[in-house]
Amino acid sequence: MTSGSNPVSSPSMTVDEALAAIDQACQEKKLTAGAVENIRSWLTEDRYREYRGQTIQHIADGMWQKLDDVFWTIIPFGTGGRRGRMYEIGSNAINDRTIGESAQGLADYVVQYHGGAKQLSCAIAYDTRHKSRHFTELCAGIMVAAGFKVYLLDDYRATPQLSFAVRHLNCDCGIMVTASHNPPSDNAVKVYWSTGGQVLPPHDKAIIDGVMSCQEIRVTPFAEAMADGRIEVVTEQIDTAFIDAASQCAFEGSRDVKVLYSPLHGVGEEAVVPLMKRDGFTQLDVYEGHREKSGDFPNVPGHVSNPENAAVFEAPIETARAGGYDLILATDPDCDRLGVAAPLTTDPSGEWGTFTGNQIAALLADYVLEQTVKSGKLTDRSYVIKTLVTTELVRRIAESHGARCVGDLLVGYKYIAEAMDREGPEDFVYGCEESHGYLVGTYARDKDGAVACMLMGELAAKLKAEGKSMHEYMAGLYSKHGLHRENLINVFMEGSEGMAAMQGLMKAFRAEPPKSLGGIAVAQVRDYGSATILNVADGSTSPLEGPSGNLVIMDLEMDGNYVAVRPSGTEPKVKFYVFTRLEAAESQDASAADIKLSDRLRAIEEDVRDFARLHS
Repeated sequence: MTSGSNPVSSPSMTVDEALAAIDQACQEKKLTAGAVENIRSWLTEDRYREYRGQTIQHIADGMWQKLDDVFWTIIPFGTGGRRGRMYEIGSNAINDRTIGESAQGLADYVVQYHGGAKQLSCAIAYDTRHKSRHFTELCAGIMVAAGFKVYLLDDYRATPQLSFAVRHLNCDCGIMVTASHNPPSDNAVKVYWSTGGQVLPPHDKAIIDGVMSCQEIRVTPFAEAMADGRIEVVTEQIDTAFIDAASQCAFEGSRDVKVLYSPLHGVGEEAVVPLMKRDGFTQLDVYEGHREKSGDFPNVPGHVSNPENAAVFEAPIETARAGGYDLILATDPDCDRLGVAAPLTTDPSGEWGTFTGNQIAALLADYVLEQTVKSGKLTDRSYVIKTLVTTELVRRIAESHGARCVGDLLVGYKYIAEAMDREGPEDFVYGCEESHGYLVGTYARDKDGAVACMLMGELAAKLKAEGKSMHEYMAGLYSKHGLHRENLINVFMEGSEGMAAMQGLMKAFRAEPPKSLGGIAVAQVRDYGSATILNVADGSTSPLEGPSGNLVIMDLEMDGNYVAVRPSGTEPKVKFYVFTRLEAAESQDASAADIKLSDRLRAIEEDVRDFARLHS
């Protein structure tokens, strides 16, 4: 394989000496056993020969911590593909070898799946991250070498545009080179099936098996494939078709609202701005501080472009307050997630506040359902979709409008996409997940920050015409359906020790869960890994119907109050989702209700953290 790596031509020790050195380092506890096993493979197996010199040089230089970090495991496929820190060598890093294995494993499986019955094709797109273009050319060359026609979005483009392109061009698969909202050090590939959704069982396991057993990575030179037409650039074609399709999801109404949009140094401007302008928004400006397309994400706190973090809105809010804007919208670097900030009242010069992913999910659910009812398109078959860790407020809103809610789904938008096709796309109204992912329409099978921006702008204009603020509208939903408060706790556990701690913590929640959280008894534990429900009081178990995955939910005795726990599929951390709720009757005094739930949320969080420290 021709790659972008720079192998050391004359390493300062032999392979045998390097093997002896890593064994000695393991004895001295400078390397974990997993790292030794993987380094040994990279030193002795022919498939890693071009990285041998670099690996030996790292050993000769005594770079044990770095070697352990990048070799202690084999980087896995998570909820969205293969994602991690970039480094030129290592089985636990994003580099030419691990990216190449991913593309080769995909290509080999799709070829095998179709058995030569058709001409195969693959759509590929990439974002603004470091080496995204390089990895794109590598993936394209691998797919071409496997016999695929490659359709390339040859500029920075959004993940939902890739999902759309797979469907629009009738491709057999797709690859998006992006690490979404991860730090600048990271990159990844997201792998898509012919549906336009990310790969699901049984395809995911078969692809992973191919990745793990990959011996040779076959690459056609990118320039050669471009010249002879095996790679076709379709950027303008997809841009036009995508905007045409997404704009069909618009509703009638006012567009008299002043919007400030931030792409957070990513690709979103090319999707959000033309879509919103097509929908009639004439008072739309891009926040200049975040406009530069840069994988360093220079002007956001901590260089992490995540619209889930309220801190990314601090600078735009100052601009919006001074400029009389009514709404701030922000999308992550690959434009599949949406963050929102708005004035607390109808006065833009006053105090502003951001919304959580669950709150945005509820706001859009109510708006989309209300407008669907108004248009006469809501039927008794209409449904919305959410994941198990997304607020139940969405379910209550859906049912109040006469729609059903499909909500028994694991984390990952691929499960929402699967449910759309299972339940019938013709009856799909809206899909959401708490991590700021939303979709309306059937043109794609992944969350779309652009269409979410358009709909949130429509809602803001509607509320402005009615003399209401977005926050006042949110308060009205709480008054009607009961106050809901949720929070997400992230506990990072990096490296081999972190993985062991993560496994121990999940085991503890399953086998010896806390008896109470925040002073409220834990009634039962739903374990989606073993498909059982544990009655905490008497220790008995019963079957649990639903999906299978590494997720545990602890239901408290108070209805609507529970805690979900799961390891992240994309980062080395455990996620704790805390949910609290008051009935509508208890929520009429907004101030008192807010204090009551805030205190409850804080008490539950403290107990969760204490339990995690004790068992990790």
